[in-house]
Order: sequence, then structure tokens, then C-alpha cells
Amino acid sequence: MARDAVQVTDTAGPLTLKRAEKYGFCAGVRIADRTVRRLAAEGRSGQILGQLVHNERVVSDLVQLGFATASSLDEVGTGTIVFSAHGVPPSFHRRALERGLLVVDTTCPFVYDVHEEARQALEAGLHAVFIGDSAHREVIGYTRDLDPDDYDVALTTEDVGRIDFDRHPRVKIFYQTTLNSEEYEDVARAIESAAQHAERADTICYATKENQDAARALAADPVIDCIVVVGGRHSANTKHLWEICRDTKPRSYLVHGSDDLRADWFTDCRAVGVTAGASTPDAMIEEVEGAIRSLAPSGQLPAPEAVP
Repeated sequence: MARDAVQVTDTAGPLTLKRAEKYGFCAGVRIADRTVRRLAAEGRSGQILGQLVHNERVVSDLVQLGFATASSLDEVGTGTIVFSAHGVPPSFHRRALERGLLVVDTTCPFVYDVHEEARQALEAGLHAVFIGDSAHREVIGYTRDLDPDDYDVALTTEDVGRIDFDRHPRVKIFYQTTLNSEEYEDVARAIESAAQHAERADTICYATKENQDAARALAADPVIDCIVVVGGRHSANTKHLWEICRDTKPRSYLVHGSDDLRADWFTDCRAVGVTAGASTPDAMIEEVEGAIRSLAPSGQLPAPEAVP
């Protein structure tokens, strides 16, 4: 579950900081991170297939602890392989075991639910349509082992237009769990309009949705002048949080850490809202908040060479 904010508001100085009511590490990511750190504390090492979470700081920490990132199973010769919270195609488990690897599976239970619901839909004769990014590891996990005739992936209404619904009159719609479902409502409706029969699976991660709803509430707060969203540069759910905030508060900024902050963002700013993606550890949020408190009143911190 997303982290609850116990009304974290700091008014010690001339600037007010207010966190969203839900933010940061979800349960799946927190468990994955703790699992690998526990293995390291036991003196074990290994490799993680892809980034454990989409956060560069966490990835760097885990490398230092003896768990480097592997881009494919072929790179892993022996030892331990960790499957991340995003999940993997089922065949990867078989391949890893056949090669004698020790598998540590940190796949989010919610992602496993989507795998199972998709399997049941296909067995019932429905065509699966995944709304998401075909290159995202979660979507690859769902689709790689499937017959290409059994599914399609759509991110835009144009993608929907390329699906042959005459061949696939009955479909089931699945969302990549980290998407902002409201942003892709037009894609879902296009599928429903084109297919003879369409039904939706409830596959938006509840923690992601809670973070998104809390971001909307934060952006709608009239007291808040600007918002800082903290998260990995390649984190889809963090980017969606920033987009949600930006739509209501144009002065919304996406940062990975304190080095990305700029003094001019906080000019004439009385209150700053803070939220964070599901792959953002608490320490990073606290670091950014400390930098904002130092930066906003005085403007003494140097601006970075480049920001997202």
C-alpha cells in the first residue's frame, strides 16, 4: 500500500511543505527492496533481471550490496537471479531453473493476479488487449509467452485502429498497472466501440491509484503554489504523477534528487506540495524536502546543469 502521510506539513520557516496523503513506496516495491537487502545482509549476492525498481538511487545501492542488474537471463551464468516486482514471462522461471539458477521471485502479487486473469480470459476465448507500453517490462511479462494472435498492445487510439476486431469480436481489456487510467479512458472506449463485446479487467494497481488521487488532491489545494514530484527518471508511475500535478499546477517539477532542484522554481512560493512515485524510498523524499527548505528561503543552492 502507498505510504500514508500523517499530515506531514513543515511550517518552521517562511515556506510551508505539505506531502500528499499517499506517496512513495508501494507494498510490492517495499517487499522487493527489503528482500534483496536481506539477502545481502546474509552475505549472499546475485543479479537482478532488469532494475528491481525504476529508481537509479536504489539500483546503485543494490549494486554496492552485491546485486548488479542483468539485462537478460543469458548474462547470468550461475548463482542467484532476482525477478523484480514488475514480473517476468512464466517461461523465464523454467529457463532459470533449467540452468540451475536460484530464483528469488519478488513479483508483486497484484501483477500475478493480472497474469492469471489474462490466462483465464484467453481460455474463455477472449482476445486480450493490453493498454500500455509494449516495451515496458511489466507488459513484456504478460505478453512474451503468448501467441501473437491472442493479444494486442495499444497505447493510443491509433493503435486501437490497427486491431482487426472482425477477427477478434470478443475482447478483454487490461491496463498496465502503473498507468493513469483516466488518461487512457479514450483508448478503452475506442476498444469498446470497435469490438462486438468488450469487458474491462480492474488492473490498475490500487496503490498507484491512491498515489494518483492524492496527487490530484494536492494539486487542487489552493494554498499550494508549486509541487515537486520525486522519483526515478525512468519510472512510469512517477511521470504520471507529475503529469497529473502539472495539469492543475503548471509549476510542478519532476526531480530524481536534490541536485535537480532550482532556486527560481520557488520564487514567490509560499507553499510547496511534495509527492513521490512508488519506486521512491523515504530517504530520497526527506533529502529533497531538506534541500527545498534550504533552497527556497535563501536561493543559495546552485542550479543544476540540467533538469528533467
